[in-house]
Amino acid sequence: MIEDLTTCFKDADDGSQVGPLLDRIDGAVASVTGDGAYDRDDAYAELAARHPAAAVIVPPRANAVPSVAAEIAPTQRDRHLRCIAERGRMGWQRASGYGWRALVESDISRWKRVIGGGLRSQTDGRQATEVATAADVLNRMLELGRPEYVRIA
Repeated sequence: MIEDLTTCFKDADDGSQVGPLLDRIDGAVASVTGDGAYDRDDAYAELAARHPAAAVIVPPRANAVPSVAAEIAPTQRDRHLRCIAERGRMGWQRASGYGWRALVESDISRWKRVIGGGLRSQTDGRQATEVATAADVLNRMLELGRPEYVRIA
């Protein structure tokens, strides 16, 4: 998910930061999930230019209309709009996998509450070590509190 990485760019709106955030990713991108702030032509264009095979899972805005070419060459956004028209927003969320976003939001919220909202280290190598250590700490904490179910009957 790109969305929560935009905290690095405090004075910019989320949708305008798709390009700079994609610059930070090495390798292929399979999918991008974000909220309605990413429902912008320039965000879709950046993703299509850099990762044409990536699935874009962004809810269209309530007043969104299909593109001119929706009937002959529908875009991912056009397909989302069609799915919403046929199944409703909740049906689209289930079909697209958008519900996973809530789980990621919970994980990021947990990270920020326990670890903090930013990195303290200044160099890339030290930041990578800091992130790895923090992830290990959170995973250990989760293991301590995770229930173990045993069937007794």
